[in-house]
Amino acid sequence: MLKTADNPGGVPLEKFDEIRQSSLTDRSQFYQDLASGPFFGANRPGAKVSQGMIDSFWLQGMRSGHINSFDGIKAFSETDFTEDLKKFDVPTLIVHGDDDQIVPIDTAALRSVELIPNATLKIYAGAPHGLADTHKDQLNADLLDFIKG
Repeated sequence: MLKTADNPGGVPLEKFDEIRQSSLTDRSQFYQDLASGPFFGANRPGAKVSQGMIDSFWLQGMRSGHINSFDGIKAFSETDFTEDLKKFDVPTLIVHGDDDQIVPIDTAALRSVELIPNATLKIYAGAPHGLADTHKDQLNADLLDFIKG
């Protein structure tokens, strides 16, 4: 996801530094803000995100090891999977929301579908990063259809 010479459409390092700093400054509030804002799209007009969803996300974040979560920011942002994706040899389903404010669709799903042979891309209109909760019925149906082939 990181913006580099090989990935000019990526996210600048400063954005990930901000995430790391928020995690260090007030980890609990970081998870609250992420869940009640961009992760589930709660910051969008008309969003229907329950307090339970927000609380569950916060609890999962707080139960994760701090160093693991902190180091994970580097891992998910700076690891280049390009060559690995090219080696996939099984049918692959890629699902991404077009309103994902966490992982930009251009640098993730659209790039991955170009690299993975025999990949199928499903784009969910208006879906946020947390679409496994916000669009679970659609996701489950698509997963079953994909598995059935």
